Amino acid sequence: MADDGLQGALQYNEGQRDLQDRFDTRRLADKLGQVSSNDLSGYRRFIEAVDTFFLATVDDRGQPQCSHKAGDPGFVRVLDEHTLTFPSYDGNGMFLSLGNMAVNPAVGMLFMDFEGGTRLRVNGIASVLLDDPLLGTYTGAQAVVRVAVTAAFPNCRRYVHPRHRVDRSPFVPTAGEEPPVPDWKLDPWFDGTLAVGDPANEPGHPSAPAMPEF
Repeated sequence: MADDGLQGALQYNEGQRDLQDRFDTRRLADKLGQVSSNDLSGYRRFIEAVDTFFLATVDDRGQPQCSHKAGDPGFVRVLDEHTLTFPSYDGNGMFLSLGNMAVNPAVGMLFMDFEGGTRLRVNGIASVLLDDPLLGTYTGAQAVVRVAVTAAFPNCRRYVHPRHRVDRSPFVPTAGEEPPVPDWKLDPWFDGTLAVGDPANEPGHPSAPAMPEF
């Protein structure tokens, strides 16, 4: 059973408490848990400056998914002290994250500044909106996700390896620019499977260089 706490403060479960007691970190955990709140006011500048974050979702059977979301700085917006929003761009058509939100709206978000190491965790309740009034303000978006924040708290930066951005992804939708077709959509293996209207079905549409395999 979760501990009672302040609004937005972290509430620990029995598994977390058992480990805290095992390693004598309960007092530290309680102190750090008080830093969490559902107020984004102090984090707006940081959130709206990032160009990437990681999103965790869970389906109705408890199966998790973790995905990477990216765009130009400002693609995540803080609408008010308790709400943020971000666009959903064209992906691989599986809709693992958005589909999970439809059956289990609880989400976790991890924002990172890879140059400075700053990390911010945000938990909340998500809504996937296909006709959101903000949809037209996001070039190339298929849907808008709004997150009602339940907890937001900074995280230790010790183990963040410094990185520097080399360039922006050419696939990020930008007003006035036509993004290239990802090379994987041009593979014959996908013939007949792409959505009607997908640019990859158009002969001569610009395509990007092949991405490295792993």
